Amino acid sequence: MASEILSEVRTVVLGRASIIDGIVPPLVFGIGNATIGTSSAAALAILSALMIVAGRLAKGRSLKFALTGLAGVVIAAAAATWLGPEGFFIPSIVSGAATTASILISIAIRRPFVAWTSWLARDWPINWYWHPQVRPAYTRVSWIWLAFFALKTTGQWLTIDATGWATVFRTVAGWPALLALLIVSYTVGRRFLLALEGPSVAEFESGVPAPWEGQQTGF
Repeated sequence: MASEILSEVRTVVLGRASIIDGIVPPLVFGIGNATIGTSSAAALAILSALMIVAGRLAKGRSLKFALTGLAGVVIAAAAATWLGPEGFFIPSIVSGAATTASILISIAIRRPFVAWTSWLARDWPINWYWHPQVRPAYTRVSWIWLAFFALKTTGQWLTIDATGWATVFRTVAGWPALLALLIVSYTVGRRFLLALEGPSVAEFESGVPAPWEGQQTGF
């Protein structure tokens, strides 16, 4: 289990959607806003996002997530220039609220959010996730994600008027909290998935009847 979790963490830290992409521009903005002013800080945040894109391009890595991050930074920088420094964090708050609502809706319609994120990352058959002895594991972890994003969004909203604290909170609630969420999700999800005694992906695809060995790796 420890080696599997380490592999998952490595994917988040160094993989396609590296956490570096998400924490550097806000941190640059927060420091810049406190030292050289909002407009210059916004420009530096955009520059840092551009440097991340350039770095990924030079290493031949996927630009999908870096470009998405760049677009988010540009929108946040524009909001900061227009509304003041607190505007930089508004897009993130709106995004967090939308994610929280999406998770809640996904649970209500019995198509848990975490199943979709796993499907996007692993490309396992989507119908496997809806199996009655598989779906409850992803529903349980989706409740954990719901609490995480609800608390994160609320914290950002409560600190929005203090740019320094907003930067600190976003940084702490970013990669450290994300890694903790990943570890908890994987540990809880894997344990519950095995307890449900459902089919593995391979068993599901081949139509093997119960009893099943179950999915031994990944979540």
